[in-house]
Amino acid sequence: MTAFAPDSIVLNRKLPLWYQVSQSLRASILGRAADAPLRLPTEEQLAGHYGVSVLTMRQALKELEDEGLISRHRRRGTFIEPGARRGTPVRLLGSVDAIVAQQSGMKTELLDHGRTPVPADIAEHFPDVPEVASYHRLRRDAETGEPTNHARNHIRPDLADRIDLDDLVRWPMTKVLRDVVGVRISRITDTVEARLADPETARLLDVPLLSPILHYTGITYDEEGRALDVALIHYRGDRFSFTVTLDAT
Repeated sequence: MTAFAPDSIVLNRKLPLWYQVSQSLRASILGRAADAPLRLPTEEQLAGHYGVSVLTMRQALKELEDEGLISRHRRRGTFIEPGARRGTPVRLLGSVDAIVAQQSGMKTELLDHGRTPVPADIAEHFPDVPEVASYHRLRRDAETGEPTNHARNHIRPDLADRIDLDDLVRWPMTKVLRDVVGVRISRITDTVEARLADPETARLLDVPLLSPILHYTGITYDEEGRALDVALIHYRGDRFSFTVTLDAT
Protein backbone atom coordinates (compact mmCIF):
# COMPACT_ATOMS: atom_id res chain seq x y z
CA MET A 1 0.00 0.00 0.00
CA THR A 2 1.37 3.43 -0.96
CA ALA A 3 2.01 5.69 2.03
CA PHE A 4 1.23 9.40 2.33
CA ALA A 5 4.29 11.59 1.62
CA PRO A 6 4.57 14.58 4.00
CA ASP A 7 6.37 17.80 3.11
CA SER A 8 9.89 18.47 4.34
CA ILE A 9 10.90 21.32 6.65
CA VAL A 10 14.04 22.91 8.07
CA LEU A 11 13.84 22.59 11.86
CA ASN A 12 14.50 25.54 14.16
CA ARG A 13 16.54 24.41 17.18
CA LYS A 14 15.03 27.19 19.31
CA LEU A 15 11.65 25.40 19.41
CA PRO A 16 10.78 21.87 20.57
CA LEU A 17 11.32 19.47 17.70
CA TRP A 18 8.13 17.47 18.34
CA TYR A 19 6.09 20.66 18.08
CA GLN A 20 7.63 21.68 14.74
CA VAL A 21 7.21 18.19 13.32
CA SER A 22 3.56 17.99 14.41
CA GLN A 23 2.86 21.40 12.86
CA SER A 24 4.50 20.41 9.56
CA LEU A 25 2.74 17.05 9.38
CA ARG A 26 -0.58 18.70 10.29
CA ALA A 27 -0.19 21.18 7.44
CA SER A 28 0.63 18.34 5.03
CA ILE A 29 -2.44 16.36 6.14
CA LEU A 30 -4.86 19.28 5.91
CA GLY A 31 -3.46 20.42 2.58
CA ARG A 32 -3.29 16.98 0.97
CA ALA A 33 -4.84 16.19 -2.39
CA ALA A 34 -8.23 14.50 -2.39
CA ASP A 35 -6.77 11.27 -3.79
CA ALA A 36 -3.71 11.17 -1.49
CA PRO A 37 -3.12 7.90 0.41
CA LEU A 38 -4.44 7.77 3.97
CA ARG A 39 -1.74 5.50 5.37
CA LEU A 40 1.27 7.28 6.92
CA PRO A 41 4.83 5.93 6.79
CA THR A 42 6.10 4.11 9.89
CA GLU A 43 7.40 6.02 12.90
CA GLU A 44 10.95 5.10 11.89
CA GLN A 45 10.43 6.31 8.33
CA LEU A 46 8.88 9.58 9.47
CA ALA A 47 11.67 10.12 12.00
CA GLY A 48 14.21 9.67 9.22
CA HIS A 49 12.25 12.01 6.94
CA TYR A 50 12.30 14.81 9.52
CA GLY A 51 15.73 14.00 10.95
CA VAL A 52 14.50 13.46 14.53
CA SER A 53 14.45 10.57 16.99
CA VAL A 54 11.66 8.00 17.04
CA LEU A 55 10.70 9.26 20.52
CA THR A 56 10.29 12.81 19.18
CA MET A 57 8.26 11.50 16.25
CA ARG A 58 6.05 9.51 18.58
CA GLN A 59 5.29 12.64 20.63
CA ALA A 60 4.41 14.57 17.46
CA LEU A 61 2.06 11.80 16.31
CA LYS A 62 0.42 11.68 19.74
CA GLU A 63 -0.43 15.39 19.37
CA LEU A 64 -2.13 14.76 16.01
CA GLU A 65 -3.94 11.71 17.36
CA ASP A 66 -5.29 13.76 20.28
CA GLU A 67 -6.69 16.25 17.74
CA GLY A 68 -8.42 13.49 15.80
CA LEU A 69 -6.38 13.99 12.63
CA ILE A 70 -4.90 10.48 12.66
CA SER A 71 -5.64 7.07 14.17
CA ARG A 72 -3.05 4.49 15.16
CA HIS A 73 -3.65 0.76 14.99
CA ARG A 74 -1.37 -1.92 16.40
CA ARG A 75 0.25 -3.98 13.63
CA ARG A 76 -1.72 -2.10 10.93
CA GLY A 77 -0.07 1.31 11.09
CA THR A 78 -1.08 4.96 11.33
CA PHE A 79 -3.82 6.41 9.15
CA ILE A 80 -5.16 9.87 8.35
CA GLU A 81 -8.78 10.25 9.38
CA PRO A 82 -10.81 10.69 6.14
CA GLY A 83 -12.65 13.74 7.50
CA ALA A 84 -9.48 15.51 8.68
CA ARG A 85 -9.71 18.57 6.46
CA ARG A 86 -11.48 21.45 8.16
CA GLY A 87 -12.18 22.78 11.65
CA THR A 88 -8.86 21.87 13.26
CA PRO A 89 -8.02 24.54 15.88
CA VAL A 90 -4.94 26.71 15.48
CA ARG A 91 -2.36 25.77 18.13
CA LEU A 92 0.51 28.07 19.01
CA LEU A 93 3.59 27.61 21.17
CA GLY A 94 4.18 29.72 24.25
CA SER A 95 5.72 29.37 27.70
CA VAL A 96 4.12 28.33 30.97
CA ASP A 97 5.25 31.64 32.45
CA ALA A 98 3.38 33.50 29.69
CA ILE A 99 0.19 31.63 30.55
CA VAL A 100 0.63 32.35 34.26
CA ALA A 101 1.17 36.05 33.52
CA GLN A 102 -1.94 36.14 31.32
CA GLN A 103 -4.09 34.68 34.10
CA SER A 104 -2.69 36.88 36.87
CA GLY A 105 -3.46 40.44 37.91
CA MET A 106 -7.17 39.96 38.72
CA LYS A 107 -9.23 39.72 41.88
CA THR A 108 -10.41 36.14 42.27
CA GLU A 109 -13.35 34.67 44.17
CA LEU A 110 -13.69 30.93 44.77
CA LEU A 111 -17.36 30.14 44.09
CA ASP A 112 -17.37 26.42 44.86
CA HIS A 113 -15.22 23.29 44.90
CA GLY A 114 -15.53 19.55 45.47
CA ARG A 115 -15.21 16.08 44.01
CA THR A 116 -17.40 15.14 41.07
CA PRO A 117 -17.66 12.29 38.53
CA VAL A 118 -15.63 13.10 35.43
CA PRO A 119 -17.87 15.26 33.17
CA ALA A 120 -18.69 13.56 29.87
CA ASP A 121 -17.25 16.37 27.74
CA ILE A 122 -13.76 15.97 29.25
CA ALA A 123 -13.82 12.21 29.97
CA GLU A 124 -11.33 11.51 27.18
CA HIS A 125 -8.66 13.39 29.14
CA PHE A 126 -9.13 11.38 32.36
CA PRO A 127 -9.59 7.76 31.24
CA ASP A 128 -7.97 6.29 34.36
CA VAL A 129 -9.89 8.06 37.16
CA PRO A 130 -13.61 7.91 38.07
CA GLU A 131 -13.78 11.42 39.52
CA VAL A 132 -11.98 14.77 39.45
CA ALA A 133 -11.62 17.68 41.84
CA SER A 134 -13.49 20.71 40.48
CA TYR A 135 -12.85 24.37 41.32
CA HIS A 136 -15.10 27.19 40.09
CA ARG A 137 -13.73 30.74 40.30
CA LEU A 138 -14.89 34.20 39.24
CA ARG A 139 -12.31 36.81 38.28
CA ARG A 140 -12.82 40.57 38.39
CA ASP A 141 -10.83 43.56 37.26
CA ALA A 142 -8.70 44.54 40.25
CA GLU A 143 -9.43 48.26 39.77
CA THR A 144 -13.07 48.42 38.67
CA GLY A 145 -14.42 45.22 40.22
CA GLU A 146 -16.07 44.37 36.89
CA PRO A 147 -16.38 40.59 36.23
CA THR A 148 -14.08 39.51 33.41
CA ASN A 149 -14.22 35.69 33.31
CA HIS A 150 -15.27 32.62 35.23
CA ALA A 151 -13.25 29.43 35.22
CA ARG A 152 -13.78 25.78 36.07
CA ASN A 153 -10.66 23.71 36.67
CA HIS A 154 -10.93 19.93 36.74
CA ILE A 155 -7.82 18.26 38.16
CA ARG A 156 -6.68 14.78 39.05
CA PRO A 157 -7.99 13.86 42.54
CA ASP A 158 -4.56 12.94 43.94
CA LEU A 159 -3.41 16.53 43.36
CA ALA A 160 -6.37 18.08 45.18
CA ASP A 161 -5.10 16.92 48.58
CA ARG A 162 -2.05 19.15 48.13
CA ILE A 163 -3.91 22.32 47.11
CA ASP A 164 -4.57 25.12 49.60
CA LEU A 165 -7.77 26.98 48.71
CA ASP A 166 -6.19 30.28 49.72
CA ASP A 167 -3.59 29.78 47.00
CA LEU A 168 -6.33 29.51 44.36
CA VAL A 169 -7.57 32.96 45.34
CA ARG A 170 -4.07 34.43 45.00
CA TRP A 171 -2.70 32.60 41.96
CA PRO A 172 -3.73 30.83 38.72
CA MET A 173 -4.08 27.05 38.87
CA THR A 174 -1.05 26.65 36.59
CA LYS A 175 1.20 28.40 39.10
CA VAL A 176 -0.29 26.47 42.04
CA LEU A 177 0.31 23.12 40.34
CA ARG A 178 3.85 23.97 39.26
CA ASP A 179 5.21 26.07 42.13
CA VAL A 180 3.18 24.90 45.15
CA VAL A 181 2.14 21.30 44.43
CA GLY A 182 5.43 20.73 42.62
CA VAL A 183 4.31 18.84 39.51
CA ARG A 184 6.48 18.97 36.42
CA ILE A 185 4.45 20.42 33.55
CA SER A 186 5.55 19.37 30.07
CA ARG A 187 3.05 21.32 27.95
CA ILE A 188 -0.29 23.11 27.91
CA THR A 189 -2.65 22.88 24.95
CA ASP A 190 -4.89 25.93 24.51
CA THR A 191 -7.99 26.23 22.32
CA VAL A 192 -10.03 29.44 21.98
CA GLU A 193 -13.40 29.61 20.25
CA ALA A 194 -16.35 31.99 20.00
CA ARG A 195 -19.59 31.07 21.78
CA LEU A 196 -22.79 32.67 23.06
CA ALA A 197 -23.29 33.32 26.76
CA ASP A 198 -25.46 30.71 28.50
CA PRO A 199 -27.62 31.73 31.50
CA GLU A 200 -24.92 30.99 34.08
CA THR A 201 -22.21 32.88 32.18
CA ALA A 202 -24.53 35.82 31.48
CA ARG A 203 -25.34 36.10 35.19
CA LEU A 204 -21.75 35.75 36.44
CA LEU A 205 -20.20 38.09 33.88
CA ASP A 206 -23.08 40.57 33.93
CA VAL A 207 -23.68 40.41 30.18
CA PRO A 208 -26.86 39.88 28.13
CA LEU A 209 -27.97 36.31 27.49
CA LEU A 210 -26.55 34.97 24.17
CA SER A 211 -24.01 37.79 23.92
CA PRO A 212 -20.64 36.80 22.38
CA ILE A 213 -17.98 35.39 24.69
CA LEU A 214 -14.60 33.70 24.25
CA HIS A 215 -14.47 30.10 25.44
CA TYR A 216 -11.01 28.86 26.40
CA THR A 217 -10.03 25.25 26.99
CA GLY A 218 -6.59 24.66 28.50
CA ILE A 219 -5.23 21.15 29.08
CA THR A 220 -2.13 20.81 31.25
CA TYR A 221 0.02 17.68 30.82
CA ASP A 222 2.79 16.16 32.90
CA GLU A 223 5.96 14.56 31.54
CA GLU A 224 4.20 11.22 31.13
CA GLY A 225 1.56 12.76 28.87
CA ARG A 226 -1.23 12.56 31.46
CA ALA A 227 -3.73 15.39 31.71
CA LEU A 228 -3.36 17.04 35.11
CA ASP A 229 -5.84 19.88 34.71
CA VAL A 230 -8.58 20.73 32.22
CA ALA A 231 -9.52 24.41 32.51
CA LEU A 232 -12.73 25.74 30.96
CA ILE A 233 -12.82 29.54 31.03
CA HIS A 234 -15.48 31.94 29.71
CA TYR A 235 -14.22 35.46 28.93
CA ARG A 236 -16.36 38.52 28.26
CA GLY A 237 -16.25 39.14 24.52
CA ASP A 238 -16.28 42.92 24.99
CA ARG A 239 -13.21 42.86 27.24
CA PHE A 240 -10.87 40.39 25.58
CA SER A 241 -9.32 39.78 22.16
CA PHE A 242 -7.07 37.01 20.85
CA THR A 243 -3.68 38.29 19.70
CA VAL A 244 -0.81 36.21 18.34
CA THR A 245 2.80 37.31 17.88
CA LEU A 246 5.05 35.03 15.83
CA ASP A 247 8.86 35.17 15.85
CA ALA A 248 9.98 34.75 12.24
CA THR A 249 13.69 34.44 13.08
